[in-house]
Amino acid sequence: MNDHSGPRAVSPALLGMGVGDWLPVTAGESEASVFRHAGDPRYAKCVPATGAAGLMAERDRIAWLSGQGVPGPRVLDWYSADAGACLVTSAVPGVPADRVPAADLRASWGRIADAVRGLHDVPVSQCPFRRGLDAMVAAAHDVVARDAVNPEFLPVEQQHTPPEELLLRLTQEIALRRDQEAADTVVCHGDLCLPNIILDPQSLNVSGFIDLGRLGPADRYADLALLFANARETWTDDKQARAADMAFAEEYGITLDHDRLRFYLHLDPLTWG
Repeated sequence: MNDHSGPRAVSPALLGMGVGDWLPVTAGESEASVFRHAGDPRYAKCVPATGAAGLMAERDRIAWLSGQGVPGPRVLDWYSADAGACLVTSAVPGVPADRVPAADLRASWGRIADAVRGLHDVPVSQCPFRRGLDAMVAAAHDVVARDAVNPEFLPVEQQHTPPEELLLRLTQEIALRRDQEAADTVVCHGDLCLPNIILDPQSLNVSGFIDLGRLGPADRYADLALLFANARETWTDDKQARAADMAFAEEYGITLDHDRLRFYLHLDPLTWG
């Protein structure tokens, strides 16, 4: 979710974290910028003041999840000033799962299923954050009302349909999906796509999950829908994609509900903006 317009980018130097030690990696989602330390495995995510509250929420989620036995980064430091805020975390060693070839992703697929199940098995009663369907729908109404939906995030067949119509279609299912969520709430990543799953390039084990700003209790299908759709960009054809979905479900321990997958796949793009 990159957007290079808007407020002036915030760097570690602007927040007094040293000059020359931090190297730019990439612009992050919306107004965030990401840097890595030149000397040791640390990353810094920096935002202007308008994004400080969101980054603080991500900080708190990382800190909480690191105490739950789920692999991922650790919070190392936090900087806040008039110019903005910066979160420093440990690096998760490895390579994002979207950067491995299809054969390697297939070899790691069962391990990814086990890791996702481990995340989803964290007791919901211990999670202090909010994430569920009502919050997602509220975010979608806000994004659609501001005409801020990015059509590139939508499924191809929906890119020429007015977002108001897309949201209306989903609204008709909300009562059913709310009941399903109440019966099947888990701790979700919230943006479970391949770039946010880090693999050890030798063993192909999951080293950890990153980008945890949307972590919180939700229907497990909110995660699975994104993961399956994103993995289709790596699989060589639809047949392999369908086989991978079924293999994941078997290892994870679930019988797939394709209507729930479709609902969350269509809702998620309306919540970014």
